[in-house]
Amino acid sequence: MSAAPLAIIENVTRVYSMGGAEVRALDGVSLTIGEGDFISIMGPSGSGKSTLMHIIGCLDRPTSGRYVLAGRDVSSLDDSALARVRNSEIGFIFQDFNLLPRETLLANVEIPMVYAGVRAGERRARAREALTRVGLADRTDHLPSEVSGGQRQRAAIARSLVNNPSVILADEPTGNLDSKTGLEILRILEDLNSAGATIVLVTHDRAIAEHSGRAVHLRDGVVERVEQIQRQAASHNAPQCPPFEEGERA
Repeated sequence: MSAAPLAIIENVTRVYSMGGAEVRALDGVSLTIGEGDFISIMGPSGSGKSTLMHIIGCLDRPTSGRYVLAGRDVSSLDDSALARVRNSEIGFIFQDFNLLPRETLLANVEIPMVYAGVRAGERRARAREALTRVGLADRTDHLPSEVSGGQRQRAAIARSLVNNPSVILADEPTGNLDSKTGLEILRILEDLNSAGATIVLVTHDRAIAEHSGRAVHLRDGVVERVEQIQRQAASHNAPQCPPFEEGERA
């Protein structure tokens, strides 16, 4: 883990109003994520892990407290500014893949670059490179319905990489996959982390968290404990991700 802090969450509280009552989904959470970290956020339903994920991913903003991402305080940005930060600084991997069904894998991977204003030729080249990186060089022109669930999740991983984000945020990325395919996805995440990517993995599953380096346990909106983990390597055959070239950021 690098000593350089990439994301700093200081005394963050998130309060929702429900039926006239206040619900404190997060209650004074503090957390530092270093460059090159691979951390898991764990907790039972209602623990606040989804709320914390939304704040880390700039999908929501705290009621109080401070969130600094890549040197910028994003705590009180308006919706348009948050959207720009999401597209440039966060790579998302979701449990249900979130691929457009009528677009090819290549076109799906290009989408973040469309919003970033990247020209078509460069978009296509970077999308192909990302798909090759996750073992899908021969599936670029396939629709999501024409590939397996594991291949769809690999495409989602490729999409998360193309804008060279500061953080890759993976929300239950193996939840819709069988155990063997899930291990293949975890191996890809491990390889990306070994190559320099910073990864935040949200999971309720201890076995999944054991592939990270640190687990943040939440309960009732507070950090119950932070656990250093001896990583459980995913031992199987999966496409290995080469190191990022000098100057490339993930």
